[in-house]
Amino acid sequence: MMTRLTLIYTTLALVFAACNDHAPVAENALKPAAVTEPVEHDTDDPAIWIDRKDTLQSLVIGTDKDTQGALYAFDLNGKIVRKSEGLKRPNNVDIAYDVHVNGRLVDVAVLTERETRKIRIFSLPDLKPLDNGGIPVFAGEQQADPMGVALYTRPSDSAVFVIVGRKEGPADGYLWQYRLQDDGRGNLEAEVVRKFGRYSGKKEVEAIAVDNQLGFVYYSDETAGVRKYYADPGKKDDHELDFFAQQGFASDHEGISIYPVTDSTGYLLVSNQQANTFMIFRREGPNAFVAEVPVSTIESDGSDITPVTFGGKYPGGLFVAMSNGRVFHYYSWKDIEGRMK
Repeated sequence: MMTRLTLIYTTLALVFAACNDHAPVAENALKPAAVTEPVEHDTDDPAIWIDRKDTLQSLVIGTDKDTQGALYAFDLNGKIVRKSEGLKRPNNVDIAYDVHVNGRLVDVAVLTERETRKIRIFSLPDLKPLDNGGIPVFAGEQQADPMGVALYTRPSDSAVFVIVGRKEGPADGYLWQYRLQDDGRGNLEAEVVRKFGRYSGKKEVEAIAVDNQLGFVYYSDETAGVRKYYADPGKKDDHELDFFAQQGFASDHEGISIYPVTDSTGYLLVSNQQANTFMIFRREGPNAFVAEVPVSTIESDGSDITPVTFGGKYPGGLFVAMSNGRVFHYYSWKDIEGRMK
């Protein structure tokens, strides 16, 4: 009996250790200004929605990644104010403004629903579905489980595009890009317009981010680096523009966030997941490395950032990062900037 109990305790200890196999938070790690209320299962990716009529009513939209998952809306203090349940492993989420739907302009959140192999679209701020049950992606592909997603709004005609990554895929054409269209019946539909993007084959591509002002799309090729392409599918030049951030990461390259300082300058923040830090690169030019900032966030998958200060509540802007513990952490940009010097 004692031997059997010893075996059980040893097994439980090993399982517990495996579930907590991450680097400890550094003693000098930046502390969050706020932490959200926990979701039910497992946070994965946030996106910040700005209420342009009253920025203090802005929301953080975040996914709860589980077979019985949900899309959550948090206020600027981290309190849960709304959620849409019944989603099958929602992964990443992004936001677009002023999308044409049935004769009106609507802000939308678009997320990947991995187990149904669809993207889902919800209006903001009410989280009402606008997709007639979901839009299938990677049609005809054997490996079609969607993970990463990012939205690009083309300045010339306000066309909105969805760029989707997946769990596995080919060495070329790993990402598929769709154009959102009004179906005339109160929902949105999507048409594939481009297949692009190299892939190392080492792990997967989850984090995708679009710089709407400069017209670039970045994505994390996990354990390999960050790749850069033009975001506009109409560009004749469709080759890889850069492949950076190949050094200094403990393992996985994860969430990418873009912080503008001017229309053409600023920073890219990339999660160094297993080190519990964010690697910061120049937004302009060849995306040169700037600094590594340790944070209290544990194994961050996804993040988002805005320069909006919300009445001074988050000086310099708000940075939101997913953390273990079923939560998202809120940071002030000024606090991050202070660690870059």
